[in-house]
Amino acid sequence: MTLATVTKRSVKSPPRPAGRGRPATGQGAWFLVLPALLPILVLSVGPLLYGIALAFTDSQSGRTVPTQWIGTLNFQDLVHDTLFWDSFRIGLLWAVGVTVPQFLLALGLALLLNQDLKLRWLARALAIIPWAMPEVVVGIMWRLVYNPDAGILNETIRDLGLGDGRDWLSGLSTALPAVIVVGVWAGMPQTTVALLAGLQNTPRELHEAAAMDGAGAWRRFLSVTWPALRPVALAITALNLIWNFNSFALVYVLTNGGPGGRTRLPMLFAYEEAFRYGQFGYAAAMGCVLVAVISVLLAVFLVGRLKGGEDA
Repeated sequence: MTLATVTKRSVKSPPRPAGRGRPATGQGAWFLVLPALLPILVLSVGPLLYGIALAFTDSQSGRTVPTQWIGTLNFQDLVHDTLFWDSFRIGLLWAVGVTVPQFLLALGLALLLNQDLKLRWLARALAIIPWAMPEVVVGIMWRLVYNPDAGILNETIRDLGLGDGRDWLSGLSTALPAVIVVGVWAGMPQTTVALLAGLQNTPRELHEAAAMDGAGAWRRFLSVTWPALRPVALAITALNLIWNFNSFALVYVLTNGGPGGRTRLPMLFAYEEAFRYGQFGYAAAMGCVLVAVISVLLAVFLVGRLKGGEDA
């Protein structure tokens, strides 16, 4: 037996600390997740369940007003409420009208910012400024732009000799398009950032190989850029559609749902029913319908993603 063998056997490794290297048990895992899970349960799941229960009551504002269980009566009234379905139609027009041009403009801006341009860092910083601004500030700023008397838009129209301008946010035919323009401007930066990240993950070797094969810019976009960008594009478009359908603050500051309800989105209608007219139960029923619609949109998106993954 050699000296090295004796030394190796005599020297014992230090004991392993208890619990190190062992997988956490189920109880320990829940203990670690609880700090992040508790706010979600308290601030999201709890109010959601309370709102669903409230939709089956006749709850109204006032401490002395009794609350009774009325079953599906609120939903039956909602089916015949033409004002709600008008707001639902306006909400769909708003969501699609903002999401589609928002994506197209963001895609063009992302392709431009992905090029090797001078002061590209400055252009990227300026592109995300609207994203950093609160919606209330954006709404106030654009109210000044649309001001019928001293707004920069009408002043520009007058200087160019194109007319005397108009009251964009109060006109029945111009209010919704004017608000859609603001929604596109405010939401485009986040779409640009997401698409730009997808473009930067596309290998340049593929573009170089396609260019060597004689493919033009449009052909390279269809065969190289878009297939790599499609998962990001689908995800950000679905999220934008849901986010825009749930919009509240921006339209509330700009028009408060007017004129004549032309910009009254479903969230605004539910807000008015709850906090202007005190019909909490009826407003909760509207919220349940909106949650169901959003759930359907999410389900369609997830099914599309799963099918896309299987095809790949």
